[in-house]
Amino acid sequence: MSIAKRLVLASTSPFRAQILKSAGVEFDAIGPDVDEKGIFRADAAAMALARAEAKATDIAVKNLDSVVIGADQVLSLGDRTFTKAQDINEARRRLLELSGQTHTLHSAFALAMNGKILASKVVDVAMAMRKLANGEIDRYLATGEWRGAVGCYQAENHGIQLFESIGGDTTAVVGLPMPQLLTALRLIGVNPLESPRGPWRVHEIGAI
Repeated sequence: MSIAKRLVLASTSPFRAQILKSAGVEFDAIGPDVDEKGIFRADAAAMALARAEAKATDIAVKNLDSVVIGADQVLSLGDRTFTKAQDINEARRRLLELSGQTHTLHSAFALAMNGKILASKVVDVAMAMRKLANGEIDRYLATGEWRGAVGCYQAENHGIQLFESIGGDTTAVVGLPMPQLLTALRLIGVNPLESPRGPWRVHEIGAI
């Protein structure tokens, strides 16, 4: 059993930060020093989890006595995996590949403290994209929403127009599955409703 003094999000993503703020969770945000490209797994869910754990651990060893949330998202289409596009041309190819197909977003999070993983989980969401015309793709890319998004879209904004159906929790689509994350926090001893800024008595529970 350890005492945690604060909650930290290992990310500079404004989208993940907004999800936490909307849920009334108090936290600090610190960007991790992790090379995502250097962490590869053949299985998309395993890769998302490994990257989330690496981010959480990186910040946890630098911020002792803090519970750190690491998160990552990987997209799979059949047996292929995709991460963030580097430029608009790659984003256009990505949307052309996803057009008319159902792909899966693997949204992972990990909780760490003092360099040790306390809990982790991957949440999968099926995303059924409608068949897109070339002009639609070009107009959507012009919004700039492809930047920093693993699927080259923001389903919470204009990107919702690209889909026929979304088979899961919208927070997982954005990149931080909140029901599962809040459950994991409570299981390790962190309840933001009872004690928004800590301290908390925390313990390890492993994969959930």
